[in-house]
Amino acid sequence: MNKDSRIYIAGHRGLVGSAIHRALTERGYTNLLLRTRTELDLTDTKAVNEFFAKQKPEYVFLAAAKVGGIMANNTYPADFIRDNLIIQTNVIEASRINDIDRLLFLGSSCIYPKLAPQPMPESCLLTGPLEPTNRPYALAKIAGIEMCWSYNRQYKTRYLAAMPTNLYGPGDNFDLNASHVLPALIRKTAEAVKSGAKEITVWGTGTPRRELLYSNDLADACLFLMNLDESSYNSLLSEDQPPLVNIGTGEDVTIRELAETVGQILDFKGKLVFDTTKPDGTPRKLMDVTRIHKLGWHHTTGLKDGIRLTWEAVRGQFA
Repeated sequence: MNKDSRIYIAGHRGLVGSAIHRALTERGYTNLLLRTRTELDLTDTKAVNEFFAKQKPEYVFLAAAKVGGIMANNTYPADFIRDNLIIQTNVIEASRINDIDRLLFLGSSCIYPKLAPQPMPESCLLTGPLEPTNRPYALAKIAGIEMCWSYNRQYKTRYLAAMPTNLYGPGDNFDLNASHVLPALIRKTAEAVKSGAKEITVWGTGTPRRELLYSNDLADACLFLMNLDESSYNSLLSEDQPPLVNIGTGEDVTIRELAETVGQILDFKGKLVFDTTKPDGTPRKLMDVTRIHKLGWHHTTGLKDGIRLTWEAVRGQFA
């Protein structure tokens, strides 16, 4: 991508999109196409087609999605599969119509089977049943991967799908009814510290393991992939396998360890109580990041440092 390339970030206000926006701005990209949900409804096919025809982006980061944690996925399964299918279909098709050369579709590690081998290689896609609590969302993302692959084969596009592990960072969703595990833990801990509570309730047994990636590191990986030289980029596109690359740290911790780390950083002195009547979700989700490591990218932000940076950025919300 040239510094003046017309680059569209779909979902630039979300956790992923805002990190990509920051990274592009900091590196001197000056021609960014940004639209809020009010300005451009990505579920409106006509509006999306008109936007692409008028603005003519050259590169697309497809980070727009309806996302949430276990509670949100369990409560609104139809919304998750419907909205995500419509958003990604509209953007991918509009990109094809307008001859977009490189598109990066952002997915999630939940696309892999519940009991996938650990760490999870890209090749384990569709090799077993999904985790039931987020299956509608996962199936939508799998459909997005299949769309990129199918469009590449039929239309000779060069669309790539990146699957990040669990993400966190500034711009995350801290709503306890819709957030993922780390922002939920940060909010619960912050509120406990503020109120002087003696304990925090954590969903599940605390034994599942989770890999977590700081959002700025993901943005760095996305720019890395979109700026690969032709040979390296084309090596990720094959008719024999999905155009899929994992993005993660290759390291994980238990939910209990994660809650303890948040407590240390926020100076919580109380007790952790685990509500075993609540679901654990997938036992473990560790990404095999061999493919992107071989290309030359590695994460640079450790978990403790990332949580500290996130807390520094959002602590004013909980003052």
